Amino acid sequence: MVKENILGFDVCCSDENELIKEIFKDYVYNNQVVINSINPEIIINNIKDDDYKKNMNNQKYQIPDGIGIVYASKINKGHIKSRITGIDFMNRIMEESVIYDSKIFLYGSKPNIAFKAKQELEKKYKKINIVGVCDGYIDENDALEIIEKANPDILFVGLGSPKQEKFILENMKKLKTIKIFMPVGGSFDVISNSIKRAPKWMINTNLEWFYRLIKQPTRVFRQLKLIKFILVVFKDKIKKVKE
Repeated sequence: MVKENILGFDVCCSDENELIKEIFKDYVYNNQVVINSINPEIIINNIKDDDYKKNMNNQKYQIPDGIGIVYASKINKGHIKSRITGIDFMNRIMEESVIYDSKIFLYGSKPNIAFKAKQELEKKYKKINIVGVCDGYIDENDALEIIEKANPDILFVGLGSPKQEKFILENMKKLKTIKIFMPVGGSFDVISNSIKRAPKWMINTNLEWFYRLIKQPTRVFRQLKLIKFILVVFKDKIKKVKE
């Protein structure tokens, strides 16, 4: 698995199809894997947290979830050609899961959102096998018990970062039947149609961030982190050249 290191965070260089193929190869061999999404906000928020970086880098898969990651790769003459959004990759896993009759569990978001997401996914993928849902507002130990009883193969966790990553890392060994873990942030909100996603043309032209900013002006402070991220990448590049 070829990776680049961007400001201390490993990111996979493979395209979406290659990653899906590799992930389900691990699935067939009963290897537990975590798929983490790496974006500029996650990097800036945790750039000084060595334990967080170590935990993320110790996993096999880190997808380039953000156009800022692609720009950073270009600045460093890397090989990441396009972003892979968490929600799109989640959908690819759902699609592939039908082939294997995988049992899926959705954990997180506000009450009833995961259930609505389940209903929408069942409309989209006729043979999908979603064996359970629970919201992110119940006690974690209760959630863990519900997940264990459902005995899923794939677990999507939408608790927000870094809580969702922490939940996965702390409970992987207990959840022995699960082969694929993926933290998915607010994806359940979009899938359930509680939040509308940007039009296709904006997604394809990497303007999804702008659409979200228009819809939620308070996100401006989060979007400023992209500018900070690019500045830090340039600073790091200059430092390396001087060395």
